Amino acid sequence: MSAPDLDDPLHEYELATECVFDGALLHVRRDRVRLPDGRGGVREYIRHPGAVVIVALCDDGTLVFERQYRYPLRRAFLELPAGKIDAGEEPFACAVRELREETGYRAARWRHVGVMHPCIGYSDERIEIFYASGLEQVGHAWDDGEFLEILHLPAADVEARIHAGEITDAKTITAFFRALPLIRGAE
Repeated sequence: MSAPDLDDPLHEYELATECVFDGALLHVRRDRVRLPDGRGGVREYIRHPGAVVIVALCDDGTLVFERQYRYPLRRAFLELPAGKIDAGEEPFACAVRELREETGYRAARWRHVGVMHPCIGYSDERIEIFYASGLEQVGHAWDDGEFLEILHLPAADVEARIHAGEITDAKTITAFFRALPLIRGAE
């Protein structure tokens, strides 16, 4: 997380902080803040360790996707490979690990595409976006209790599914469009 801009007229100053919930993945905080007009306020938010998402391009021009059940919404979603950054892990190392574990691919070429903040109103989560190509299938290593279907979709199909509302996952949509110039450059 970058240092706050204390000269920003919209900056809110933390006065006190407390832990509301400390889970295995998520940590909920409640802060008392001083608002820009000097009054007090309360901010509740989720601390998240960060994550990566990978736009992986196969030699045949298709993209590697996963179909995965997401319990909070009680249905399966089409997503790009992604995963949580472990404590002390660099984002690139996480991307390499997650691509291999979830899809069974190893990539010869990598490029950092950017970062996104998916839930700025209630979480500090950041997702680092990577583009991977020169893929080689080496076998997946799913975590215990992880169930995935791996699909290979052409970019035009992905874009059509996004516009049709079939792909609604924010990290997938953002990463796809951020990497689209690279995808089109490889066609």
